[in-house]
Amino acid sequence: MGDVVIETKPIDGKAFAAGLRARIAEEVARLGAAHGLKPGLAVVLVGEDPASQVYVRNKAAQTLEAGMTSFEHKLAVDTPEAELLALIARLNADPAVNGILVQLPLPAQIDAMKVLSTIDPAKDVDGFHVVNAGRLAVGLDALVPCTPLGCVMLLKHHLGNLSGLKAVVVGRSNIVGKPAAQLLLKEDCTVTIAHSRTRDLPGECRTADILVAAVGRPEMVRGDWIKPGATVIDVGINRIPKPDGKTRLVGDVAYQEAQGIAGLITPVPGGVGPMTIACLLQNTLTAAKRQAGLE
Repeated sequence: MGDVVIETKPIDGKAFAAGLRARIAEEVARLGAAHGLKPGLAVVLVGEDPASQVYVRNKAAQTLEAGMTSFEHKLAVDTPEAELLALIARLNADPAVNGILVQLPLPAQIDAMKVLSTIDPAKDVDGFHVVNAGRLAVGLDALVPCTPLGCVMLLKHHLGNLSGLKAVVVGRSNIVGKPAAQLLLKEDCTVTIAHSRTRDLPGECRTADILVAAVGRPEMVRGDWIKPGATVIDVGINRIPKPDGKTRLVGDVAYQEAQGIAGLITPVPGGVGPMTIACLLQNTLTAAKRQAGLE
């Protein structure tokens, strides 16, 4: 490869997400005109976590922008688990609510798994319920976690048919790694899931036509871990200190090192991040249509 210079192109997730949100808004308007249906998303926040508050604000604003109804439920940090479960039961029963999202992390007195499994799988727009995870695994229609859904949309947009490509997913979380692997398998990729215990992780990564990094460790994936010309999807969002005391955002991939090696790469910020809320809206729309028997 010595003399071949690869021009690394960034994948503009921000622009793609804006287009997706515009298409969702059109479809929401069409549903309203044809069926009198207005999708509704309920977001539940327990406590005052600053990052979560920003996420919830953004989710509410983009929900309204897409022409959907936004239901916000903000509960005190010391809310008992039973009270949160009772709220979810009410939202499950409310026909105006098509999607329910409980913002994680939850305070220590609340069992997150119990909460997530109380959400009606048909309204589980985060795709975390075991029923949705199981449906995805066996190839049935499911609500799929937003971040991996966004990753695969970007891949298909830029690469077209993914059939036969070798994909390595670094990270095995239920939120990104496992569902990303399932979705890539569904696209007929040959999929490897790697993680902190993988032997020769750099060598494993170098086999990938598609490399998905979702480990939450700043710039762990180095430039020489990337196969020349590969497509790199960086799911990490890590804040690291700058010399002036402020912080900057970096991904799980050493972005500068990847230049001239990767064919395509998602920057951080502006890559996968904007896709997450856009796919949340997509899931809410999908859920509303399925609940109304319109899909």
